[in-house]
Amino acid sequence: MARLTGAVLLQAVAQRILVAYLAKTGHSDVRPVSNPGRGQMGAGVDITYTAGGRQVKVKVKPDSYFGTDPAKVNDRSLVFYRPDAGHYAFESISNSITREPGWMFNSDANEMYYYYLALAQDEDEIAALFGEPDAIFFSELKVERDELRILPMRATQEWFTAHFEEYTPRPASVGEHSAWYRLIPRSDIDGVISGIRTMSPVYSGVLR
Repeated sequence: MARLTGAVLLQAVAQRILVAYLAKTGHSDVRPVSNPGRGQMGAGVDITYTAGGRQVKVKVKPDSYFGTDPAKVNDRSLVFYRPDAGHYAFESISNSITREPGWMFNSDANEMYYYYLALAQDEDEIAALFGEPDAIFFSELKVERDELRILPMRATQEWFTAHFEEYTPRPASVGEHSAWYRLIPRSDIDGVISGIRTMSPVYSGVLR
C-alpha cells in the first residue's frame, strides 16, 4: 500500500484516533467508512456508530492549526503543527477542476467531528507510524494538543449555505487534486448554532 501524505494522511490519522475514542467511551458498533465520500453511506461520511438503536453518521474534519509552541510552529518539518488560527475550514468545492460541491453541501452525515490536533512529528514519521498496529501507533504518536468539536451537521450546513459567500475562498491540496475552503472564525459559528459540544483533550482518553 502506498504511503499516505499530506491532507490524506492527516485525515486518516484523525479518523483512526476518533474511532478509538468512540469505542473507548462506550459507543456501540463503531466503524470507519473504508471509502469516505461517495459510496454506500453517501457523501462525506467517515465513521458510523450506533446510539439509541439508530445508526449515526459522522463527517471527520481534522485541522492542524492548533499549535501554541512558537518554536514548533516555525519548524517547517512539522507540517501538522500550525499556529492556532481560531477558525473552522469548511469545504465548498471538492475539486477545483470539476467544480464538484464540497462536503459542506453534500454530506449526509448527522454530526461533524471537527478535530483540532497539533502533531509534533514530521510527516515521514507519522506516515510510518500509521502502518503500525494500534499499540505502537497510539503509544508513539505525539499529539501535543487536541480538541474535538461536535457540530450538528444539518444546522451547520444550513448556516453555511446561507453565509459561505461572505468569506474568502482558499485553495487546499487534497490528495491528487485541489479543493476550495472557506475559513470562518469560530465565534461566527459557535455564537449562532446551538448544540455544539466540545471535548478536550481527546487523545489522552484513548491512551488510558
